[in-house]
Amino acid sequence: MKTINFTEFRNHASDLMTEVEHGETLVVMRHGRPIAEVSPVTEGQPSWKRPALRLVTKGSGLSTAILEEREQ
Repeated sequence: MKTINFTEFRNHASDLMTEVEHGETLVVMRHGRPIAEVSPVTEGQPSWKRPALRLVTKGSGLSTAILEEREQ
């Protein structure tokens, strides 16, 4: 884990992100207090890029089932 001040982070962000890509965790300090921790993603893809849960029903399609439910 590497501790850096905010100014250093701002001035060297690209190089520091390369270090994060290689497994380094950064703690960013401002006025002597930690304000952020930057760490590598632990999974293969960020959660917003992973496929979503697919909902299915037997028989008709899910959208049809929802429309039928709304009509009742």
